[in-house]
Amino acid sequence: MINMKTAMVLGATGVVGTQLVKQLSKSDIYKEIHLLTRRNVEINEPNCMLHTVDFERLSSFAHLFNVTDVFICLGTTIKKAKSKEAFRKVDYDYLMEAARIAKSCNVEKILVITAMGANSKSAFFYSRVKGDVEDGLKQLGLKSVHIFRPSLLLGDRDEFRAGEKISGLLISTAQFIFIGPLRPYRAIEAKKVAAAMYAAAQTSTAGLHIHPSDDIEKLADSIDQ
Repeated sequence: MINMKTAMVLGATGVVGTQLVKQLSKSDIYKEIHLLTRRNVEINEPNCMLHTVDFERLSSFAHLFNVTDVFICLGTTIKKAKSKEAFRKVDYDYLMEAARIAKSCNVEKILVITAMGANSKSAFFYSRVKGDVEDGLKQLGLKSVHIFRPSLLLGDRDEFRAGEKISGLLISTAQFIFIGPLRPYRAIEAKKVAAAMYAAAQTSTAGLHIHPSDDIEKLADSIDQ
């Protein structure tokens, strides 16, 4: 008999989060999937329960973290957030608070998306914030944490990002260039990142695991999508 699991997804309406919800809901492994969102949205996937929460008061919803696996797909852009401070609040503060609550609830696995080039010493603000996230997660001493560092994400978004759209089209049509040492820089489909997160959640190894973009592809290909 399959030991049924429960899951939580933060950032369920994003480009990876939407694909992850589909992946989890069609699985026979998860009996309950809790989705924490900042706004009310329509979710029609089976076994999914939507919780509209105030991320400024995330600790008030700690009881929802009594699950097996927590998937964190939170993320925004400086354009959408309107300031570096607001960007950091979503991509670092909310994420780290969720990880701390998950630890206090003895969650078995936490799976988090950062980005290729994440480095707390980077000269680039975006990469620096992602690096701060990774450093923070390492210091928490979690049972099992999987960090995913995708390259440029390909997939449908709620908002139109012209720069990413153009870059994605250019890179996806020239994928043959990204071979050998350049392979880690290939653009990757959001669906594959979601599949890789799902696959990693089914492993039993403890400790810290960092998955670069090419490793994400291998993980995704290891399961039926």
